[in-house]
Amino acid sequence: MNRHISLGALVVIVLLPAGVAAAETPNRVTVLYDSFGKSPSLTMDWGFAALVEYGGKRILFDTGNNSRIFERNVKALGVNLKNIDFVVISHRHADHTSGITYLLTVNPKVKIYVPDEPWGLFARGVTNDFYRKDPSLPADMRYYGGHPPEVLEGGTPWPRANFIPVNQRTEVAPGIFILSGVSTSPGTLELKELSLAIKSPQGVILIVGCSHPGVEHIVQEATAIDPHINILLGGMHQIQQPDPEIERIAAVLHDRYKLDRVAPGHCTGEPEFAALKRVFGDRYVYAGVGSVVDLPGSTSTRIASRRVGLR
Repeated sequence: MNRHISLGALVVIVLLPAGVAAAETPNRVTVLYDSFGKSPSLTMDWGFAALVEYGGKRILFDTGNNSRIFERNVKALGVNLKNIDFVVISHRHADHTSGITYLLTVNPKVKIYVPDEPWGLFARGVTNDFYRKDPSLPADMRYYGGHPPEVLEGGTPWPRANFIPVNQRTEVAPGIFILSGVSTSPGTLELKELSLAIKSPQGVILIVGCSHPGVEHIVQEATAIDPHINILLGGMHQIQQPDPEIERIAAVLHDRYKLDRVAPGHCTGEPEFAALKRVFGDRYVYAGVGSVVDLPGSTSTRIASRRVGLR
């Protein structure tokens, strides 16, 4: 009798789409590394790293400037790097790559998407036809004695890492894209940089490292996925720009691209923080180290409930 009474309790039937696990996991970005923040338990340092969780995927974006600080912050935030799905390294600068050393001690086989640079830090190398040959020279004046290997391997501090070079927009998981750009600015000319763009029902979630190719260019590239940008998070490289350019960028992001939210960090620059806060108002999202930024849902869930009476 008691058994029948307990079975007669309220039963909730949940009807979920195929991606049930994805729907139940949080959609958020946790900033692991930056030079500003509110948490006394974390170390501030120049550089950037973030954990992106979306649709059941866990993506590490960049790894900061110092491997020991990266490790300390990761542990303080309770982040488990063993179960990330893949890594995106935006560009070769040390303030985005140094934590790879710690990452590989925890997860040595993880896929790491990197810019496709033959002589960068990521060991692609080149085929031997990249240089002209002169067979008339004596062997001791010729590269490799006149018999070069088919591929000249690139050097890297991480020779066992599972680097995957990217040189164009690539969908690495359903609705998750890596964008590729190239800097045209003096000082970083021809520097290749990757950004992460996620297609959500509420628009593109765009994660950037330093925006060396130009934040406008990156946002424009993301609009090919969806003209609506839900949020732009990360470094926008305005640290040395004059006031007119700072104001122009804030206006472009707000007026032309009509971003729902902006969450600037890293090399965006203090004057640009102020300009974006002024222009976006309550749609400006604070994103210092330790911040957790909520992202829009990846799927819709239908919930139906009914009482089931058992006799």
